Parts: sequence; C-alpha cells; structure tokens
Amino acid sequence: MFIHYKEIWKQRIANAINALLAENGLPETVAASSVVVKIPPQSSMGDLGFPMFAYTKLLRKAPPQIAQSALEKLADSGASGGVKVMGPHVNIFLDRAETVLELLKESALREKGSFGKPETLKGARIMLEFSSPNTNKPLHLGHLRNDILGESISRILAACGADVRKVCIINDRGVHICKSMLAYQAYGEGKTPESERVKSDHFVGKWYVRFNQMSKEDPCVEEKAQDMLRKWEAGDEEVTALWKKMNEWAVAGMKETYKRTGVSFDAYYFESKTYLLGKDEIARGLEKGVFYKADDGAVMIDLSTEGLGEKALLRKDGTSIYITQDIGTAIFRHEDWAFDRLIYVVGSEQQHHFKTLFSILDKLGYEWAKNLYHLSYGMVNLPEGKMKSREGTVVDADDLLDSLKEMALQEIKGKEREEAVGNPDEIAEKVALGALHYYLLQVSAAKDMLFNPKESLSFNGNTGPYLQYMGARISSMLRKAALKDGALARPAAKPEMLSGDAEWEVVKTLLDYNSAIAAAAEKMDSSVVATYLYSLSKSFSKFYHDCPILNADNPDLVAARLALSEAALFVLKDALNLVGIPFLDVM
Repeated sequence: MFIHYKEIWKQRIANAINALLAENGLPETVAASSVVVKIPPQSSMGDLGFPMFAYTKLLRKAPPQIAQSALEKLADSGASGGVKVMGPHVNIFLDRAETVLELLKESALREKGSFGKPETLKGARIMLEFSSPNTNKPLHLGHLRNDILGESISRILAACGADVRKVCIINDRGVHICKSMLAYQAYGEGKTPESERVKSDHFVGKWYVRFNQMSKEDPCVEEKAQDMLRKWEAGDEEVTALWKKMNEWAVAGMKETYKRTGVSFDAYYFESKTYLLGKDEIARGLEKGVFYKADDGAVMIDLSTEGLGEKALLRKDGTSIYITQDIGTAIFRHEDWAFDRLIYVVGSEQQHHFKTLFSILDKLGYEWAKNLYHLSYGMVNLPEGKMKSREGTVVDADDLLDSLKEMALQEIKGKEREEAVGNPDEIAEKVALGALHYYLLQVSAAKDMLFNPKESLSFNGNTGPYLQYMGARISSMLRKAALKDGALARPAAKPEMLSGDAEWEVVKTLLDYNSAIAAAAEKMDSSVVATYLYSLSKSFSKFYHDCPILNADNPDLVAARLALSEAALFVLKDALNLVGIPFLDVM
C-alpha cells in the first residue's frame, strides 16, 4: 500500500480533538474523514495545515487556543514531532529523509502493479454502461466525451480494487432506426459502403440525414417510419432483412472507432434482444397494480409523489419506448452478471429519465435498484456552435480524430522531428488521442464544454501533449543514464540526499497519487486524475530545471535523483493510462 500520510495525520488530529472533547465532558466525536487539511502557501510553513475553525462551537474556544491544546494532545500521544502551531492552524513538517525512504521502498512495488493503488473498492462488482450509440449514425464528438468518461472511470475503479464490467447497449431498434431504413429503401438503389468507399457507419448516417430532408418534403413519412417499426416488431421478413443489414454496417463501423480510441467493452447488449423482456415486466407490473392503462390503451405509471409525474411505458398501439427496453435491459444484465452497483454514463438531459427508471425498478421489487447511479455529463460542442444529427451538422468522431492527427503531424514536421520520433504517423495519432482525451476530461463531467482543437494540441501548458512530452523527456534522460559508464552498477539511492525544495515537491506529489485515485473513484470524476497529472508534470519540470540529475557532482546524488525520476515516470505512465492518454517514450 502507498503511504497515506494525509490520512494518517487527519486521524491524529481527529484523535487530538476527540481527546479535548472528552476532557470537557462533551459527547460529540469528530471523524477523521471530516478533518479539513490544506497545503500551506509556502514550504516554510510546513507540508500540511489543519485549521481549527470548525471546532470553535464545540469547544467554545478561539481557534488559536484549540490549536495549542491539540498540539499538547499530540505530544501526549507521541505524535508531536514536526508539529507547530501557527495562529489558528496546526501545521505539520514531515521528516523529508524518512518520507523519501518510504517512497523509494514503495516504488519497488511497481513491478507488482500495486504502486499507488488504493484498495477502497476491493471485492466490489461494478458494471458501467457507456457509449450507448444508435445504429442510425456514426459516433460523434458527444460520444467521444461519453466514451472516455466511461473508459477512464472504469480504469480508476479497477485501480481501487473493484471487479469492473464495461458494457455497451446498442440502440438497434426504434423509430429512429426505421427512418434511416426508409430513406435507404427509397433512394439507396442497392448501394453499399464498399461500393461507395465510405466507412460503414458513415454510410448509414447519410440516410438518417436524408430522411430529415424527406420529412420536409412529405410530412407523411413520419407515419411511414412508425408503420415500419410496427412491421419490424411483427417480424416482417423484408423489413427485418433490411434492418439486419443496416445495423451490421453501423456496428462494424463503430467498433473500428472504439478500437482506434482505446475504448473496449466486456459485453455488448442489444435493445432488440431485451425490449421484449421489458414488455413482459410491464405486463407483470400491470397485474400487480404498479402500472395502469390509460383510456387510449397506453400503459402508464404515476410517479407524482416522487416529483416525476406520469410516464408512458407502452404506447397505445402496444409498441415499446426507451424506458420499456431500459427496464428489460437492466433486469437482463443483473441476471447475466450480478452487480453490486450499475453506473450509467449518459448525458445530463436524461436525468429525469433515469430517476424514473430507477424508481420503476424499485417499485417492481428489485432490491438492487437502490444501487443504480446516473453519471451525468454536460454537452460538448465546438466553437462553431451546437451539433444536430438530423441536419448533418454533427462532428463525426473519425473526422475530428483525422483532423487532430493531421494537425499533430504538421507540428512534428514543422519541428523537423520526423526522424527522431521514428514513425511520425503513429506518433501523430497518439498525440491526437492524448490531446482529445485530456481536453475532454480536464473539466468536471457535469459541466458543458467547448472543445477547441487548436488549444487541445498545444505542447505547452495544461494539455495532453504537454503530459506526453514530459513522459518522453524523462524516458530520454533515463536512456542516457543507462548508456553512461557504470550506470548498471550505480550505488543504491540515499534518500537523505533529496532534501531540496524542488525534489521535495516531487516526492509529496508522488505520495498523493494514492489519494488522488481514491478521490477520483469516490467522486467518479476523472478530472481529479487529470489535475494530478498536470501537478506532477509541473513539479517534475521544476525539479528537472533546478536540480542537475545526470551531471550532479556526487554519484550518490545522481543515483537518488534517478531513483526519484524513475518513480515519477512510473506514476506518470500509470496515471496517463487511467485517463486514456497514450504514453510516448519519444516525441
């Protein structure tokens, strides 16, 4: 296990406050998790700061008095070393040599894959649903945010010890699918993705846009699409054959994009195979009185007491809607893989839908419905404005990646780095992916955002390429170290030599890796890891600039700084993987 130095001191402070409360005959207790810890603005003020303001009402004393009393209790427990009172704060000065020694011992665990990994979710079975594409169009920019959110959170939860199952629901049925089919039926003329030399999901998406044009010319086509859906549900052979062909095209194209972006799934579910189970559940709920039939024949539920209003579960003609199939899919999944928790990564516009879904499953008597969670995320657009699928103004994922890759390739050529990087095309692809994923994850998922391609590709500042560059820089230095005479026989690192402020900042940042992963998992927020990566890169950059490593005049100091660099590289590489950024050892 990595060192939890913040957690250790939070517990010690909690113990000191609780001792003061007991001494004053007060029944209240303070939990370590509630103790506020801050980083002092200057290293001369210590490494950790604990403000005492929160305890003034409990102890009826001024914060500076509480701080002094807490120091005395820490002394009584033998934990007063390196502790100073600074006004209303109890500040901690960690023993640098001792802490570095512990870090370097822990770094030996990296070969076992446990370096920096908390076990906060050990044994938990967590299923994540993300992406959830429709088979009437290719993946677009919005999907890219969804995909990397789901993939990153999955990796973070797994790093905390959870047994994670990543699943994708393919929305392969419904009136939206029929719209693409209807347009192809009318104007396709037997064309195929191969004959048109178009990626198969893009080929299908073309017909969804064409349907929108048809609807402006003929308002009756909307009813024709509904009629086609009824035929599909009735098993019409001609409609079913066309549906199967177009869905295969769409899914095959999407899987190519998943592979390109490093996104993968443990299982695919298809609505066409689960919606009937949903209809069966609606029938069961109708018998139990959970649902009711409206005058027009539609099956409804009244969730007014939950503030969710009335909701239709089956149309008046008996066809299912999204929530019908979502009910069936959730039940099927739990039977397939009994999860402790199921997380849906879906846009914020669906918040009402998921509150309704969870409430319905609970009313149907499924205990696990209480462990369903909607990880909501905001809209993502380009500076040009909002995207609209029907009008064909959506930014296709593949097109955006191609554009980013070309921009990265031009940057490599502009710096005349083609020979140095080895394979410019491959490196450009990885830089594009790093730029995209970091930009999408650096802000909290709940926020709407604009994706600026040029900003994302900057090699300076808070960007994915900057983090990749830092990894390449450290790798290059370590390669040079391996080539130096006697490098393989260099002395064991002496931690007491890493006493400078720049070195110490790297050490403290590395020690925070464990808590950063745990916090990201608890909040289900990948931006915590993204922020950590930038902090680590900045602290290492300062260390690299201020402290000679290979050219230090003392062999022991060279060894110590190289050991610190190796630990930093491992954590950087590991954290990059958690947010889906390809690591580059040359750039």
